[in-house]
Amino acid sequence: MNSQEILKLLKSVEQKKLSPDTAIERLKHLPFEDIGFAKVDHHRALRQGYAEVVFGKGKTPEHVAEIVRAMVRHKSSHQNILVTRADKKIFAAVKRANRRAKFHPVSGVITIERSSALIGKGTILIVSAGTSDIPVAEEALLTARMMGNRAEPLYDVGVAGIHRLLEHRTMLTDARVIICIAGMEGALPSVVGGLVAVPVIAVPTSTGYGASFGGVAALLGMLNSCASNVTVVNIDNGFGAACVASCINRL
Repeated sequence: MNSQEILKLLKSVEQKKLSPDTAIERLKHLPFEDIGFAKVDHHRALRQGYAEVVFGKGKTPEHVAEIVRAMVRHKSSHQNILVTRADKKIFAAVKRANRRAKFHPVSGVITIERSSALIGKGTILIVSAGTSDIPVAEEALLTARMMGNRAEPLYDVGVAGIHRLLEHRTMLTDARVIICIAGMEGALPSVVGGLVAVPVIAVPTSTGYGASFGGVAALLGMLNSCASNVTVVNIDNGFGAACVASCINRL
């Protein structure tokens, strides 16, 4: 769809020949921007409610920076920009592309905040079992906030000291969605799921000794949870958990 076709579409809406909802459905399929090595999907937010997120790992700093430049150039979108699994070299390149970029070294997330609007209707609570799980928890926390949600952390409340979790029953029951992050045997989401009446998104982490198999033990434990409100994402996938939580929180 070119500029003339878009203009024709908008005039049809103005003349009441086409409904705004029908126009939006057509605009959802506008083309991406081809920058050679990547095809930047500027209309992801229109289709899914949040902008395309850049996965930094495996990309060169220059490629990540150029993708960010393309997103910033797209003036019609004021969506926040998020880069996950980044490092200091990637951040240095992104910072040159946009001075508003901020690096969060614990999670490896880069954020460029362009909107502070709250879209989510409630609070997303990010619960982690141990301090070693905080990097994944921070990825989830930052993602949820950048997607327009009120998100709060509750860290180091694992089953080895269950009284630490029970001390925060009010936070648990007030949340609209809970992201529960744990390594080792991955038992925490089952406990949390049994205490609340909301969706619990479990994130297994690769934290643990040898028999945890890099998070596989926690993953299997969570998949076998006896709490029926628990669902599971992939190992160390704080970003994916926050995306799902954001979708639920917007309903």
